[in-house]
Amino acid sequence: MGKTVTEKILAAHLVEGRMEKGAEIGIRIDQTLTQDATGTMAYLEFEAIGIPRVQTELSVCYVDHNLLQSDFRNADDHRFLQSIARRFGLYFSPPGNGISHQIHLERFGLPGKTLLGSDSHTPTGGGLGMLAIGAGGLDVAMAMAGKPFYLVMPKVYGVKLTGTLRPWVSARDVLLEILRRLSVKGGVGYIMEYFGPGVAELSVTDRASITNFGAELGATTSVFPSDENTKKFLESQGRAEAWQEIVADPDAVYDEVIEIDMSQLEPLIACPSSPDKVVKVSEVAGKPVAQVLVGSCSNSSLRDLMVVAKTLESRTVSTNVSFEINPGSRQVLENLTAQGDMLSLVRAGARVHQAGCLGCIGMGQAPPTGAISLRTFPRNFPGRSGTKDDQVYLCSPEVAVAAAITGKITDPRELGDYPAFTLPAKYLLGDQRIEKPLAPAEAEKIEIIRGPNIAPFPRFAPLPEHWQGTVLLKVEDNITTDHIMPAGAKVLPLRSNVPAISEFVYNAVDPEFVARAKANQPGMVVGGDNYGQGSSREHAALAPRYLGVQVKLVKSFARIHKANLYNFGIVPLTFVNPADYDLISQGAQVRIPDIRKKIAAGEEILTVEVNGKVIEARLDASARHREMLVAGSLLGMAKSAG
Repeated sequence: MGKTVTEKILAAHLVEGRMEKGAEIGIRIDQTLTQDATGTMAYLEFEAIGIPRVQTELSVCYVDHNLLQSDFRNADDHRFLQSIARRFGLYFSPPGNGISHQIHLERFGLPGKTLLGSDSHTPTGGGLGMLAIGAGGLDVAMAMAGKPFYLVMPKVYGVKLTGTLRPWVSARDVLLEILRRLSVKGGVGYIMEYFGPGVAELSVTDRASITNFGAELGATTSVFPSDENTKKFLESQGRAEAWQEIVADPDAVYDEVIEIDMSQLEPLIACPSSPDKVVKVSEVAGKPVAQVLVGSCSNSSLRDLMVVAKTLESRTVSTNVSFEINPGSRQVLENLTAQGDMLSLVRAGARVHQAGCLGCIGMGQAPPTGAISLRTFPRNFPGRSGTKDDQVYLCSPEVAVAAAITGKITDPRELGDYPAFTLPAKYLLGDQRIEKPLAPAEAEKIEIIRGPNIAPFPRFAPLPEHWQGTVLLKVEDNITTDHIMPAGAKVLPLRSNVPAISEFVYNAVDPEFVARAKANQPGMVVGGDNYGQGSSREHAALAPRYLGVQVKLVKSFARIHKANLYNFGIVPLTFVNPADYDLISQGAQVRIPDIRKKIAAGEEILTVEVNGKVIEARLDASARHREMLVAGSLLGMAKSAG
């Protein structure tokens, strides 16, 4: 039986386990990336491991999230990251240089390689034919130390593409259509692999937009084949030698298949406040818009900004709209400027910002109260923008620029002919600010610069023989890591200081949570389905653990968050009978007898005593996960192993 692209790359990197669906495997990681919101903690963890230099083929430290330097904290952390990169042998991309995923696609990504990133949108690299996976910072630190990355062998969801996108419809609409059909939980347990005749109609940046946005399906990652379009892209980047063909065998078998006829798609939009609340733009057309943002790791490539610029050549932005552009990289800025398209943006009334994430992570660009904001971003979770009760819609650059011109949600097909443009055969590379790794002899001389905001990494005690505690909080379905550990300009500067950032745990859900957790340790959190969806930020596990949360009992977990819970010694339990969720209330007293012995013995079903009632909970954990929980954390396990 033939192999899929996914199976070929996994087989080439398998170091532990067997490629059987549902079994845990360990794979070799070729490349890693970090961004500054998660990277500071990842490097503190890497230091704790005690390895003198990264062991991967290539690792890159990017600064793209916390770009506002309103006080010393972000600026200090940027210098810390630069000194870490110099000391341990990483590439370093400084603030203002661009978004990690866009730059990595341009300058570092390689077909057939594995990439592990401390950001949930790392699957962007799948547009190049990489197996690129988002993970928590501790998993990335272990990969930098040369350790395998462990995951449950996923099923492969084949997405067959046919047809050609019509004018004013873009690759963004492909993934919006998949989200409409499958929801934010539809990809859980799968790698999404694209195949079919329609693949040849998509450029690498089109594909990267799809694989990036595919993180919102809950999938492990998404991947395209490496073909002639991949070769063309690498040639345009001066990296032709990096190309290799990787395509699925003709008789490859997928576990599930969904077919998208791209010629039948029309402009789509995700309504507040979830990426899967997708409708046709025509269904919500006419609503007034106050803000439009084009950028983020989903849609900030040269192609995306050229569409916007060409559309604006003979038009202006509505006076009722703040129209803002966040370029994806210095390369994008250089080429946009060299071609004269920057003038079209500025003259039309756009506000052009530095290359970076900015409003997508709540770092500025908050919309007005009660007003609609259209964004080409991957997420519109409630309050993520920085404005309470926000009304954020997710759309393509085409839909975004149409709204910017008209001042209301508009089907872009009403603008007339689609603008003509051609991407460069050879790009200006724009990588002059990326620092290369120092040679080992030079790296050893580097002193790591630590600002006063960087706190020591916390240590956690091993699991007790019996667990007894309080239900600190009960929440509903689809709780995101933004709910658990907010982002934004106020909180993100604290990401290298666990005691400080822990003061904001669940702040948007229950402002009294932190005080209650401190007064009732140890604690449990109870939740619904898809608990922990969204960002890979490990602080959503680390900070609650610091506050004494040791158990989470929910209906189901999102992949990355569950992995982070294991890493920091929080026991991730699911209800055997989901109806038992209704039997537990906030403030309930809970006891789990013999928890340590049962976890160590490999028992799957644990008895949970709640206010005199007995329910059953499932621990779906590998032997390695169980060892982590007993030791109190992954670092605790590594230290005990010597």
